Amino acid sequence: MLDVKKIREDFPILKREVNGKPLVYLDNGATSQTPQQVIDVIVDYYSNYNANIHRGVHSLSQEATDKYEEARLKIQKHFNAKEAYEIILTSGTTESINLVAHGFASLLEKGDEIIVSALEHHSNIVPWQMLCEKTGAILKVIPMTLEGALDMDAYNSLLNPKTKLVFTNHISNALGTINPIDYIIKQARQVGAAVLIDGAQACPHLKPDVQALDVDFYVTSAHKMCGPTGVGMLYGKQEWLEKLPPYQGGGEMIATVSFEKTTYAGLPHKFEAGTPNICGGIAFGAAIDYMNAIGFDNIATYEHELLDYATSELLKIEGLKIFGTSKDKTSVISFNLEDIHPYDVGTLLDKMGIAVRTGHHCAQPIMTFYNIPGTVRASFAFYNTKNEVDALVAGVKKAKMMLS
Repeated sequence: MLDVKKIREDFPILKREVNGKPLVYLDNGATSQTPQQVIDVIVDYYSNYNANIHRGVHSLSQEATDKYEEARLKIQKHFNAKEAYEIILTSGTTESINLVAHGFASLLEKGDEIIVSALEHHSNIVPWQMLCEKTGAILKVIPMTLEGALDMDAYNSLLNPKTKLVFTNHISNALGTINPIDYIIKQARQVGAAVLIDGAQACPHLKPDVQALDVDFYVTSAHKMCGPTGVGMLYGKQEWLEKLPPYQGGGEMIATVSFEKTTYAGLPHKFEAGTPNICGGIAFGAAIDYMNAIGFDNIATYEHELLDYATSELLKIEGLKIFGTSKDKTSVISFNLEDIHPYDVGTLLDKMGIAVRTGHHCAQPIMTFYNIPGTVRASFAFYNTKNEVDALVAGVKKAKMMLS
């Protein structure tokens, strides 16, 4: 059982008011809030050992290097990667995906096929379209159902010996659907295709085991799981990371440089050119410590209770429709009020201190499928409460009355 009242004390921002009302923060799918324990780590870094890492012989550099590499070990342990050097620290999920797409540009041939799902965020669509333009590969799409789930029969029909790569998110940011990635990975193995899973929306709610999944690449961002913005992770199997060429050139990623020839450093430094987000990486490790202390089983159980309660209460509002009704779902509710634009609902909710996300959620193909301009999305975290759900329901009712 979670002591939510005690947990909320860890988050300074939850004490503030917005437009004269207590903040009800329900935009966790975009960015989660940061506990004081992680904020303290950030302050400690800049107050006591701010220095560039690796190669420095002075004490501050060595301290910063140790803390940064300790964070990498924490991330490795959390995701159960076989080796620490299979964890590449990036600026976030988007850079992680682009890094892999850039690398595969040298491995694909014209006529090769890659598969992406209809539930993707733009960051897991556009890089692959760019890759296809460069290589002549063909992009195939796993279609979705009205419930917001992926059609696995259609997926199986897309797989063939030409399939080289399969990409899908673990959980849909727009609908909250939990995709059957175990099955997706297993089926891709039958044709020898590599698999990348976008875990940005999954990692705040569950604890992926990359070895148990047997996934080739898994990516996520720290700011979705109580960490800072501007830092994330690419997990890649060693054999794949060694095949891919460097993503960027510069300092840190080299072994030797001359004007005649440059040789590259080994993993993970081969993909970590330049000065990284040192403080962000260290804070990422602290955020993982914080969430593990709470316990992901506890988080999942509590958030499911919130999801069930919010779904039940919102559906009592006449004219409200929820998009994304898959039986496998996390704590995200996307909805619209009949004949009312989602932006107008979100604007009025903000006046009441309630933060939700409105629009297409960087998932325009999903909105096109439903023939809607966007949705109102309420995304819940383990520090939200049923009282906040009640505030959301009351706010939606008031918005409906004002806009009808």
